[in-house]
Amino acid sequence: MPKIRIAVLASGRGSNLQSIIEESQAGRLDAEIVLVASNKADAGALERAGEAGIATCAIDHRQFKNREDFDREMVAALREARVDLVILAGFMRLLSNVFIEAFPHRIMNIHPSLLPAFPGLDVQRKALEYGARFSGCTVHFVDGGLDTGPIIIQAVVPIHEDDNEESLSARILEQEHRIYPRAIQLFAEDRLRIEGRRVRILNPDRPEDRALINPPLS
Repeated sequence: MPKIRIAVLASGRGSNLQSIIEESQAGRLDAEIVLVASNKADAGALERAGEAGIATCAIDHRQFKNREDFDREMVAALREARVDLVILAGFMRLLSNVFIEAFPHRIMNIHPSLLPAFPGLDVQRKALEYGARFSGCTVHFVDGGLDTGPIIIQAVVPIHEDDNEESLSARILEQEHRIYPRAIQLFAEDRLRIEGRRVRILNPDRPEDRALINPPLS
């Protein structure tokens, strides 16, 4: 099976990028990262990509009059790299329709909550303040809304009584590093089908019929 060509967009340190790099280098992904792009020239993700020998691109969004003009410049860079799939990994920019329409159903994002609960920012704090017993992370396709696209894969993380934002975020991040490469591999295997709001997975493994209860029953 030929490898798909992916671009990773990141604004920060790039821990999810690193997990994708490692899975690709280990031969567990039928995908090649051909470009890492950022809106910040000093993003740690660009340094990680450079160390791995991956091409990088920095486009400063502050140099553009509006979001659409910035997105056109980014889309041009991705098209030049002949990208099959766009991966958002801590990319702190809302995408306009210019970007979304350029790669329909070919943009993935990861969000540190069990969507549709707690979209947006500061989600671990929101989950703790709400008193949720579970949190987690979600990989979804990107549409025109804020964290509203069709869900591909989720991981559930229990919230402990002594959790704070940092401890909960760290445990969620561990699961992000597991499920994001899996979502990419499912795309590479052409096993994802979008039907309305639902993403159907061809030949899925059946999950265990086991409820998660927190606090556990005595």
